[in-house]
Amino acid sequence: MTVFRTPVDETEARAVQDALRARVVLDEPGPRPGTGHVTGVDVAYDDERDVVVAAAVVLDGATLDVVAETTAVGRIAFPYVPGLLAFREIPAVLSALESLTVDPGLVICDGYGLAHPRRFGLASHLGVLTGLPVIGVAKNPFTFTYEQPGPRRGDWSPLLDGEEEVGRALRTRDGVKPVFVSVGHRTDLDNACAHTLLLARDFRQPETTRRADALCRRALREATS
Repeated sequence: MTVFRTPVDETEARAVQDALRARVVLDEPGPRPGTGHVTGVDVAYDDERDVVVAAAVVLDGATLDVVAETTAVGRIAFPYVPGLLAFREIPAVLSALESLTVDPGLVICDGYGLAHPRRFGLASHLGVLTGLPVIGVAKNPFTFTYEQPGPRRGDWSPLLDGEEEVGRALRTRDGVKPVFVSVGHRTDLDNACAHTLLLARDFRQPETTRRADALCRRALREATS
């Protein structure tokens, strides 16, 4: 795992993104959907108390049963800047992942990978630092454009930056607004979408994200009570 160092300012943070982007692996398909472990990571903040909590929840890829879960509490080390969110989240996320006692398998971020202005969102950043296959599944399209996919579960349309496809708008529930899937590291887009559909079995968001979100919120309440 590559050591993470918090940048001193926005200029250095963007330079770090530009330098690490060259290490993103895009020519691997990634783990086969429905097998192995899948791990959701998410973060909750208390800005007034300067506290950040990350959660990692490992599920069985076939049954979606919880295999392991962990949290990590830290201090917010970088200000909120659009496009640089990873520098607020990654230290705590790395701590949570490192404390797992099982192989995390594929990691799913509540955020972006290549669907990022510098093509290096949280999912790509985390993948390069850990060497793990990582995808991003976000709730909104960030700064990118898309046509509405068809109304049925599994329908999708390209998420575009001009004419470049940076991800997909994917319908995970009939008639429900899509999620936005992008490759982070060591996966391809078809596989990322297949994983997302399997994980979003009952809800719009993947079960990995739902469980990690609930766990980090609960841990934040406990840490700040």
